[in-house]
Amino acid sequence: MSARTAVVFDLGKVLVDFDYRIAAGRIAARSRFTPEQLGLFMMQSPLLLDYERGRFTSQEFFEQVRAATGFTGNFETFGALFGDIFVPIEPMVRLHASLRQRGFPLYIFSNTNELAVRHIRRNFPFFSDFDGYVLSYEHGAMKPEPALYEVVENQSHRRGAEILYADDRLENIAAAATRGWQVVLHETPEKTKAAFSALLQLEDVPRPARRN
Repeated sequence: MSARTAVVFDLGKVLVDFDYRIAAGRIAARSRFTPEQLGLFMMQSPLLLDYERGRFTSQEFFEQVRAATGFTGNFETFGALFGDIFVPIEPMVRLHASLRQRGFPLYIFSNTNELAVRHIRRNFPFFSDFDGYVLSYEHGAMKPEPALYEVVENQSHRRGAEILYADDRLENIAAAATRGWQVVLHETPEKTKAAFSALLQLEDVPRPARRN
């Protein structure tokens, strides 16, 4: 497969791990909710999904959360607490760097929100090393809706098997497969690296020999 293949990464649970319970605990400490109540509110209310679909601005999302929970901080404080839930998955970051070095066009394709992306962009330098970003909140659609996959195709100027895509969610992979994309269900960095190496016909750089 040529270097013209576009390699597309999901973001959460593929390049960065995250835990919304962290945000729930921090926000709850400044609200009338317990961490458990706050977590349930965020997961069961349509508010977060609507935010990630771009139906609210970040300010509007904050105002609705504040009204529902009694959060006492300002928007800047809320944004910091809400966004600081990520850690990079280092083997996947190294895989991304290796593909960048080999000249593959690289894209982020994610259901996400502005506050999360703002935090990641500020704190994880690797995030700036992509050729394009297809983020749900910017396009009013979410995976696995076809409209968002069309954005990837239009942005990358590629179709079908010219795109290789890794995601941890089966329904997102299935939607890509129906479009003819090459797909990898991300389970571990080791499995994804092996799949990429086979599909892209990569050869690892030899390791230096050990000295006795």
